[in-house]
This record gives sequence, structure tokens and C-alpha cells, in this order.
Amino acid sequence: MPIRLRRSPFVTLVAAALAVAGSVALSGCAPGTSTDEPRTAAAQQVPAVGALSPASGPLAAGATVTITGEHLDDVTRVTFAGVAASGVTVVSDTQVTAVVPVAGNYAAGTEEVDVFAGDTAVAPADARLSYVREVATPVDAQLAYAFAHWAPETYNLATYGEFNSVGGDCMNFVSQTLAARGIAQNDDWYFTSTSDYSSSWIYTPSFDNYLAANPALGFTRLEIEQRDQAEVGDLVLFSWSGVGSPDHIQVISDIRVVDGVTRILMVGHNLDSDWRDLDTTITVDHPGAKAWFWKVP
Repeated sequence: MPIRLRRSPFVTLVAAALAVAGSVALSGCAPGTSTDEPRTAAAQQVPAVGALSPASGPLAAGATVTITGEHLDDVTRVTFAGVAASGVTVVSDTQVTAVVPVAGNYAAGTEEVDVFAGDTAVAPADARLSYVREVATPVDAQLAYAFAHWAPETYNLATYGEFNSVGGDCMNFVSQTLAARGIAQNDDWYFTSTSDYSSSWIYTPSFDNYLAANPALGFTRLEIEQRDQAEVGDLVLFSWSGVGSPDHIQVISDIRVVDGVTRILMVGHNLDSDWRDLDTTITVDHPGAKAWFWKVP
């Protein structure tokens, strides 16, 4: 009579487990790989920019724009004609905001806008982004004029001549920029021709006294310690000796924060300059000089 061997329940369970393991191995699957597909999909989420709003703005810095697109979480930098915007903020994976820098040489025109994630440019979903610069404010008009005429070869000689032979052309130039801004001439500050003008139009001390004597004009004097209240288009006056009446005047062309330090840059005649640094002027160029501001209404 044949002997029958009984398979124990334990052996049965082990065999079943081995069978399952074998089928898993043959199928090419392994435990813990169920998240592979979502990870692959995430890796394929390529960022793209779609639109910029508003699409136009002033020449001066400070306007805020919103850039929309897809997968923008890693955006770190935005440039306008190659100049970095400030205040770049990722609002969501579809929206980034940025503060527009000053237009190059305060010139109207169209600037290309580029978005970066680290060092990698984010491709546009359709057409490349652009931003139209316009003369939109009195300050824009003032600085556009200043940058068109600060260099010796572009002085507005036909209209205003130049006064270097009688002390310098710095005040004549600043007066021109104020007129371009829309500040109205009057009996005490005017220019009719190179032979008919007020002393306050061409002489810095006379102009300083004119503003101080006429508070109703709306100009406000600020000391150098109040520089945080100064704005683009305001005026900077200098006394090279540190005492007495002013010797020089320029227009603030930009205010930039560099390594945590606020730098005030200036445009003017004598020295003819477009981005002259205020602190360098009173420490390196003229050690011991005094400076103050007149805010323009």
C-alpha cells in the first residue's frame, strides 16, 4: 500500500509565497516603485513664460509687472534689455512679479524681457516677451531731456547756448531739465535768449537763494542725512569747501541699492556725466564737500 506524505500548512504557505515572489520577479516589477511614473511626469514639467502685464510703462524705474506662465516656481531673475529687475517675487507656479529698472539712457522704445531660473533662460510659450517704454510722467520728460543733452557733443546750444566762460554750464543745464519737466518760468527764473535770462537760471547760488525765498513754489530742501527722501529728478547742490554758497548742481538720475547700500547717481554738466556717484563726489573728488537736496514738486 503506497504511503502518502501530507504537506504541512507551513510548507504550503512558503510555496505560495515563493510563487508570488517568482511571478513578481518575472514581471520586472519590484516593491516601492509605484511612484516612478509621477516622478517622471514632474521631471518633464518644463517652465515657460506666456505674457507680461502691463506691457508698457514709464522710463523711470519702479513700475511693477506681472509675468504669467507655467511651472515658474524656480524663477530667480528677470531682465529688461539685459538690466536686472529688482523685487522679483514668485507668487505661484504660474505667476511672478518684478519691479522694472530704469530704461537704458532714459530712451523710449521697446525692450526685450528675459526670465531666468538660475542661469537658465525660461523659454517663451509663444513669442518673446517685450516691454514698451514711454514718456509717461514729468520726471520721464525731465530725464529724457537730460540724457539727450548731457554730453558735450549733444549740448542744446541752438536753444540755450552754454555758459562755461562765465562760471560753468551746470545751472543752465539743470534749468533746462526743469523746463522740460514742466516747471513754469516766471519773472525771477527765466530764459528768453542767450542775452536775456535771469541770474537764477544760470548761477547756482542765485537759484538756491531763489528757491529758499519762494517756498510757495513747492520745492523742499533736504539735508544729506535725509537722502532716503530724495527721488529721481530731484536736485543735488554742492559746496566744495563745505561752507558758504553752492558751487555746483546736478539732477538725480537714479537711486540704486548696491550690496545693501543706497547709491545716488546724477546727471549734469561740469563734470559732464550721466551716472555720477554722489558719495564719490563728496569723498574722493572733493573731500570735505557739503551736499544738500532740493525736492522738485
